[in-house]
Amino acid sequence: MQVLVRDNNVDQALRALKKKMQREGIFREMKMRGHYEKPSEKRAREKAEAVRRARKLARKRAQREGLLPMTPRPAPAGAAGASRSPRS
Repeated sequence: MQVLVRDNNVDQALRALKKKMQREGIFREMKMRGHYEKPSEKRAREKAEAVRRARKLARKRAQREGLLPMTPRPAPAGAAGASRSPRS
């Protein structure tokens, strides 16, 4: 995996690398491979994940059809009109 470093800005390149790794699922993979997982535990985990995904999909479908109220999304931290003046 490669990340372009522009103008010697290593911090920005590290953020880009972390974002790419997160998107690819590398952190999750490292966490899973950090210790041995028995096949029975793996099956149980995967089944639980599938149930969780199915419930989430059913909940979203019910919200779209109007059977459940839509949950309000939290406002972004800096966008709620709270202008902060820089400290002098």
